[in-house]
Amino acid sequence: MSEPRIVVIDNHGQFTHLEGRALRDVGVDSEILDNDTDPANINADGIVLSGGPSMDRVGRCADYLELGVPVLGICLGLQFIADELGGRVESGDYGGYADVDVRILDDDDPLVGSLAPETRTWASHADEVVEAPDGFTVTADSDVCGVEAMSDTDRDLYGVQWHPEVSHTERGQAVFQNFAAVCE
Repeated sequence: MSEPRIVVIDNHGQFTHLEGRALRDVGVDSEILDNDTDPANINADGIVLSGGPSMDRVGRCADYLELGVPVLGICLGLQFIADELGGRVESGDYGGYADVDVRILDDDDPLVGSLAPETRTWASHADEVVEAPDGFTVTADSDVCGVEAMSDTDRDLYGVQWHPEVSHTERGQAVFQNFAAVCE
């Protein structure tokens, strides 16, 4: 089987280029595309919705959820998925980036289960998901946030609040490997 092709949708986040590199480092054919790219021009086995500064700048991300391929939302990408599908996002108590110890709640989850029982992450909680949408399972939490990760395995939609692509996050590459396996 050939390597999966996963596109990273650039929501103007400061770490987007690292997400593309992390995917390439785990053997994935990856490309970064602007978030106003026509969905008809996206040929991918999976999509990563990058982090970014504002929900007002997510371009055509709603259209990408309709492409029928697995989607991984990172930080703003997670928040976008939750908001778009009926969950709730609110301002968090911790706005700056910090180390956060995350508890994995489902060791069978295809995205974060392999990180159980806990992992140290690098995250901002300026905004956070406070209620996951219907169909999603909360797969990780922390003392800072009740929804650090969520999954809807029936629709292959996943998200993490933290940034697996940065070196400060332990075992971040495992998140990208796991997502690549979902996309194969």
